[in-house]
Amino acid sequence: MRLAVFDCDGTLVDGQADVCWAMERAFTRAGLEAPDNQAVRRIVGLSLPAAVRSLAPDLSDDQNRAVTEFYRSSFRGRREEGLLDEPLYDGIAAMLRDLHAAGWSLAVATGKSDRGLAACLATHGIADLFVSLQTADRHPSKPHPAMLEAALFEAGALPGQAVMIGDTSFDMLMARSIGVAAIGVGWGYHGTNELLASGASRVVETAAALRSALEEALP
Repeated sequence: MRLAVFDCDGTLVDGQADVCWAMERAFTRAGLEAPDNQAVRRIVGLSLPAAVRSLAPDLSDDQNRAVTEFYRSSFRGRREEGLLDEPLYDGIAAMLRDLHAAGWSLAVATGKSDRGLAACLATHGIADLFVSLQTADRHPSKPHPAMLEAALFEAGALPGQAVMIGDTSFDMLMARSIGVAAIGVGWGYHGTNELLASGASRVVETAAALRSALEEALP
């Protein structure tokens, strides 16, 4: 058993333009000042209510709920209009298929919703590669380990048989908290030093390098 658990946004796909657009629209619709795009990129990976709370900690619970719902409806509308752009990073599709062919079990642990993740994976034709899909709809926000624990359970893997791959400190901290190895990717939203400090064994810069790093982590 070898299980690779991937974050989605910033790791498999690059959806930052749509995330920033939807967050700006959500705050504006709620009558609030929109956060800076750099701040928004920093919270990608958290569940939506936690992300809004991180961006605007002084909001009331009602305001947080309003921004959260406006974000969801804006993002959903963009997808329904065919305007959503979440391209896979270079080499990701081939790497996933290669891992699958080599006998690895694959999973996703993401701050996306069930609907958002399903649509994203289906768009790229890779949904059939994963044995477990864990989202913010059913778990506390990262870095709480609940979604990673669920992925281990569904795949039938022990912590020592798994690797978490992600682009943020939230992913690394989640993995470290339950003894799962973690590899950071350098093309996402948090920097190399931050990923290493939060538990990454290494940070890779290409999909090919990630493939090699996984083989070294779990020979």
